[in-house]
Amino acid sequence: MSATEGIHSPQPRPVDPTRSEDAYVLSEQIIPDAHSKLKLRGSSEDILVPYMCIGAWAWGDKATWYYTPDEMPRIRDAWEVLRNAGLNWIDTAQVYGSGESERICGDLFQGLKRSDFVVQTKWFPLPDTTNVVLRWHAIVKKLRASLERLRLKHVDVYLVHGPVHSSSISTVAKGLAECVRSGLTRTVGVSNYDAHEMIKMADALAKHDIPLAVNQCEYSILRRHPESHGLIRTCRERGIVFQSYAPLAEGRLTGKYSQGNEPPRTYRFSSYSIHDIEPVVAVLRRIAEARRVNVPAVALNYDLNKGAIPVVGVRNSEQVHQNIQAMGWRLSQDEIRRIEAVSFEGRTSFLWQHG
Repeated sequence: MSATEGIHSPQPRPVDPTRSEDAYVLSEQIIPDAHSKLKLRGSSEDILVPYMCIGAWAWGDKATWYYTPDEMPRIRDAWEVLRNAGLNWIDTAQVYGSGESERICGDLFQGLKRSDFVVQTKWFPLPDTTNVVLRWHAIVKKLRASLERLRLKHVDVYLVHGPVHSSSISTVAKGLAECVRSGLTRTVGVSNYDAHEMIKMADALAKHDIPLAVNQCEYSILRRHPESHGLIRTCRERGIVFQSYAPLAEGRLTGKYSQGNEPPRTYRFSSYSIHDIEPVVAVLRRIAEARRVNVPAVALNYDLNKGAIPVVGVRNSEQVHQNIQAMGWRLSQDEIRRIEAVSFEGRTSFLWQHG
């Protein structure tokens, strides 16, 4: 099935300027490049990670991304370029390609020292038999299965993929804590949680002396909801790293699509009409031309300015080089204001996207 089944966006809404955060959330003294590091908080040690995470959803996923095995040489090339550049943080999940993404990551990791890469995966919490019957034990059991596919003894980050688990937050926290105590993961996090749910999880984990390291939500120029509703600010105040998935809105902010060349229908995040998106891309393109970078680099740099760590997918080395152009410089406040004048609020969904 498609992991975004049923997620469609109606008419876009502008962002209420009174709810916008400061133009710079990331300290103006910080200008991340590909070798810059930040800390994820762990119970016994912190982890140093890059300011950009590489999304592996498309690796092995046929339902949404139309993956075919002949892509593997290009993916291997991309991974080589990423590691050489210092971008060695990979994001995958149990549901991506029904586990195939994790298997591909496991193949890529072979022959490397464990310290050469950082990997995070996600527990898929929808109520299948294992999750309902085993409760907190299911979280551990599913991670062990992920580790078999990854061919690893531990991951660096283990996330709850969404806030739809049938068990209580305290029960889920117990399962995550057991994963840490068992040495199966170094840190834990959540995805798609709103600020209230995130605080509840952080407080529940604190009872086990384990910090909440990450919250990953959709955030881009086309979906600023996590910012306008205080989630990014709350993450900053609590020392939780905020990751932004779909920072390029599945290609919509790259300039590659037009009214005569629409994205595939399976690309459903921020799936507004191209007619509505074209004015946004036009602003990005003008800034990109003035700065002599590509359009995706401007969109990704915007997220970095807001204190978000972009989780951006790559399928070839060309995309890696495009993404790296987002680093080593900062948008000006005037450029950010121009972008925000055409940005969208975005929406939440009852089932999945709360944050």
